[in-house]
Amino acid sequence: MSSPLSSKSGAIVLLIASIAGLAVALYAYFTPLTGVTGTLGALVAIVACFILAVMALLLMQVKARGASITLRVLILLGLAGTFFAAMLLHQWWICVAMVVGLIGLILDLFRPAHYARPTHS
Repeated sequence: MSSPLSSKSGAIVLLIASIAGLAVALYAYFTPLTGVTGTLGALVAIVACFILAVMALLLMQVKARGASITLRVLILLGLAGTFFAAMLLHQWWICVAMVVGLIGLILDLFRPAHYARPTHS
């Protein structure tokens, strides 16, 4: 039987990647001479990374199959959108964080399912 930590390892990787992306986006937004200081694009990247972190926390807690599928699709869209925004902002470390987040999402896809299945008699 798998431990609770190993079944959540993909979501943990996603959470760490989202927090790392958030830290880099905050640095880019507030530090002078980064090229995106105070821009709307950097602010959107901050908000997107924060939302991704919240969704990673929700993904750890959700048990229903439909809810986890919905969260995974939304997380995938968030990762792709944030990656694209980071490319436009030339913030390559955010791009790296989003790729690591994608790896975490893929790991989460292969976690053991604990869904209640109806028994047929």
